Amino acid sequence: MLTKLAVQKILRQVENRRLSSRRAFEKLKNLPYETFSFARVDHHRAFRKGFPEAVYAPGKTIQQLEKIIVSIKKSGQALIATRLEEKMFEALRKKFPSLRYSKEGKIAYFRQKFVGAPFMAPNGHQKGAINRAPTVAVLTGGTSDLPVAEEAALTLELIGQKVIRIYDCGVAGLHRLLDQLPRLQRAKTIICVAGMEGALASVVAGLVDKPVIAVPTSVGYGASFEGLAPLLTMLNSCAQGVAVVNIDNGFGAACFAASIT
Repeated sequence: MLTKLAVQKILRQVENRRLSSRRAFEKLKNLPYETFSFARVDHHRAFRKGFPEAVYAPGKTIQQLEKIIVSIKKSGQALIATRLEEKMFEALRKKFPSLRYSKEGKIAYFRQKFVGAPFMAPNGHQKGAINRAPTVAVLTGGTSDLPVAEEAALTLELIGQKVIRIYDCGVAGLHRLLDQLPRLQRAKTIICVAGMEGALASVVAGLVDKPVIAVPTSVGYGASFEGLAPLLTMLNSCAQGVAVVNIDNGFGAACFAASIT
């Protein structure tokens, strides 16, 4: 585990010239994770990647989540638990009163710093951020895409990015999108979240000079095949500068956006 004592010991060795700075970096980079019978919690994710350890909640019991949360909380990292149902959150909050929750994004989180990128609490309240973060625009085709979009937007805020939310601007009413072009142009990176036929990412990428991260959602009627149709549309985009993540993967889109913004 990345503890203050372990870091101080390594720094003293560097100070006393018993350890090179390069070797110290390698030691810090590879400090051990905490092992349970059901999980190995990586406390050094933020140091390596700039993002904290994230917990994918589905399939885990309350008891397993409690142990993982205690471990992450002790390490000083921010907690991001994705796809957590509200009933599970209510059960966890009894033990962790400071745990916060987004119903839209189904994310539970702690408002605390982590070792890595500057941390910003949701709604733009900075907590120890070093510099003002660049802006990522999160854009949706429709209102039904909001759960995936909020997963992306809240994740970005928790890892220190400023977010602009632009929702319900799909190609079925193109004037709604064109009205938002000035805001999109001010962003450094754009995340396009869309289901149905998934044309939004191609349209946006053809109008702006920013990187576009396309997120297909499982929203749509039967022939959308639970997101497969928009996924294939986005993968086959004729517009340049489009990267595609997996179906409903708002978290993955956020991490990628933060790494290039």
